[in-house]
Amino acid sequence: MNRRDFLVASTALTALPTLTRAEAPIRGTAEHVILLWLGGGMGQADTFDPKAKGDNVANPKKTGSLYNSIPTAAAGVRVCEHLAKTSDRMDRATAVRTVHHKVIDEHAFATNMVHTGRMVGGTVTYPSIGSIVAHQRGAADPTVPAYMLIGYPNVSRGPGFLGAKYSPVYLTDTESGPIGFARPADVDADRAAVRAKLLQAATPPVAGSVVADYQAAQVEALRLAGPQFMKHFDLKNEPSKLRESYGGEFGQRCLLARRLVQAGVRFIEVSHNLNFLNGTGWDVHNEGIQNQHLLIRELDTAFAALIDDLQAKKMLDKTLIVIGTEFGRPPEFDGRGGRGHQGTAFSLVLAGGGLKHRGAYGSTDDLSKTIVKDPVSMPDFLATILAAVNVDPGKELFDGSRPVPATDGGTPVRALFA
Repeated sequence: MNRRDFLVASTALTALPTLTRAEAPIRGTAEHVILLWLGGGMGQADTFDPKAKGDNVANPKKTGSLYNSIPTAAAGVRVCEHLAKTSDRMDRATAVRTVHHKVIDEHAFATNMVHTGRMVGGTVTYPSIGSIVAHQRGAADPTVPAYMLIGYPNVSRGPGFLGAKYSPVYLTDTESGPIGFARPADVDADRAAVRAKLLQAATPPVAGSVVADYQAAQVEALRLAGPQFMKHFDLKNEPSKLRESYGGEFGQRCLLARRLVQAGVRFIEVSHNLNFLNGTGWDVHNEGIQNQHLLIRELDTAFAALIDDLQAKKMLDKTLIVIGTEFGRPPEFDGRGGRGHQGTAFSLVLAGGGLKHRGAYGSTDDLSKTIVKDPVSMPDFLATILAAVNVDPGKELFDGSRPVPATDGGTPVRALFA
């Protein structure tokens, strides 16, 4: 290249537009996600977005938080007094206080919205966030599934149009592990191989068909069956002091989630039992609110232990912890002291995952009812999770030949990325 050509080419390069930080794609460095699901609707004013104290007994019309608030390790950020352990770890977490959607009257529809970022309707069944991560990233270790659910499966947690291959492997008992994955004592590896061969269709199913999809899922299940996979569910291999630090049954689920992350599972959802401790779970209408503090304390113990455990094992920056729930609760109390549903403003929480944590993001009014600053839609929140694990939120997935973006126009919360 002569001098004249070099100058022409250099001038052309400098004329090309450059992306500003606000325009550049957001990519995180996390490798795993643990979603702690609080079914029923966690009240933000009673947990991660506390306000002035109200009164649901002596003066039922006095709106506000049910409990006192306490400071946290993040300057200027306060949480409910029953989150005492979590408060010391909020420098490694962010309560996103301005999540919102329009589904407030039906738990199943709202649960679907928080898992998929889309309304139920039409002929399309959209995939859950867990299935999308499994589809895009696969398992970190081929000997384990990409997506596991500690709880009961349903369509909101399912693969939708991605197909059965990206369904979660689920279990409800942390001690026994997934049902059907342990071979009977009289079935050795050779006999299991013969049975697997008998299950193969004489004529291969049409590629992309439902039959082919389920056959692939069946092959995967048979591959995982056996002691190599099932050993991850033996919590007795953990030190007793560590097991105790996690607390009760929900805490043991969280400990199992850490073991599964360590084994290479990419996405794990952990359900907090609906009828646990207070009889109603997080759906605290009427008298259900009376023992809500027991739920909060149990969450506090398990969440704090999970953060500490992952950090001690140098896995916190690679594991994004999410506290999810289908909607929040309003500041007003009902006639018997409980709270209704609220989707206009509620809190979801992120921790670890290599994010730039700040204790809290976004702000609401004095009642935690109206968003004042930095609203985050459900597609935005799901886009933040995807970006954190290096998945493009705008990635086109395919329902047959129809392209469908991974999120419904969601934009990650850029302030949480370094």
